[in-house]
Amino acid sequence: MDIRAILMGLAFAVMWSSAFTSARIIVMDASPLLALSLRYLVSGLLGVGIALALGQSWRLTPAQWRATIIFGVLQNAVYLGLNFIAMQTIEASLAAIIASTMPLLVGFAAWAFLGEKLRPLGIAGLLAGVVGVAIIMGARLGGQVDLYGLILCAIGVLALTAATLLVRGATSGGNFLMVVGLQMLVGCVALSIATLLFETPRIDPSLRLTLAFAYTCLVPGLAATVVWFWLVNRIGATRAATFHFLNPFFGVAIAALLLGETLGPRDILGVAIIAGGILAVQVSRQRKARQSAPQTL
Repeated sequence: MDIRAILMGLAFAVMWSSAFTSARIIVMDASPLLALSLRYLVSGLLGVGIALALGQSWRLTPAQWRATIIFGVLQNAVYLGLNFIAMQTIEASLAAIIASTMPLLVGFAAWAFLGEKLRPLGIAGLLAGVVGVAIIMGARLGGQVDLYGLILCAIGVLALTAATLLVRGATSGGNFLMVVGLQMLVGCVALSIATLLFETPRIDPSLRLTLAFAYTCLVPGLAATVVWFWLVNRIGATRAATFHFLNPFFGVAIAALLLGETLGPRDILGVAIIAGGILAVQVSRQRKARQSAPQTL
């Protein structure tokens, strides 16, 4: 992994983690489902437009269309939709910590249900993740945490885990940016229907809403995705996923810096343990992938 890949990986982790803080700002002045559907409309149209300008095609493979629909519904609509609703009542740092457990859940599900062998280091990482979450939840549940919002975040990360497992390898075949843009538009349609069914649309115009919305559309929504695919193409999905271990740190740090959210010693300890668990799982899977690769003479 060269220095350029490391810097881009750090940039991806910062952009991904910052989305929770910007989402928390957005839902202060707008109803969550409406705001998120508009975000995906803007990001999706930009993504498709840039893809067309780059010569990418609408003609996707069946596997790509399947991935587009699954990710558009499970990740963009269910996962982020539930997180946006939850962040009306819970802190961005807590939402970021819960979402950051996704690599642990993917590793556990692949091991428990898909027959993927996990090395002792990976198993230790899963156990560390459980301990870290328990420490944080023990500290937070003794305070003023909204259980409804907490449950929504938990369901959301399960939906993201399911989407990740269902579409593994299905985005190969080129047209990456087109696939991403169409995924966002699928999410926009799903969230627009949910807005009409379950929400009273509300927008209270403000400077902070405008800035947070623009940032969310352009940075976590579009730039982070482009950087992620660049990383995957340059160093491979397994190595790129290692940068997820930074997400708990950056998630809580950005929320503390911009929103003034407080963190206790048990929160910091839990975040460190979760990050270590994610790193252990990813390193374990990276070693397995390297060992299972065909050897050439």
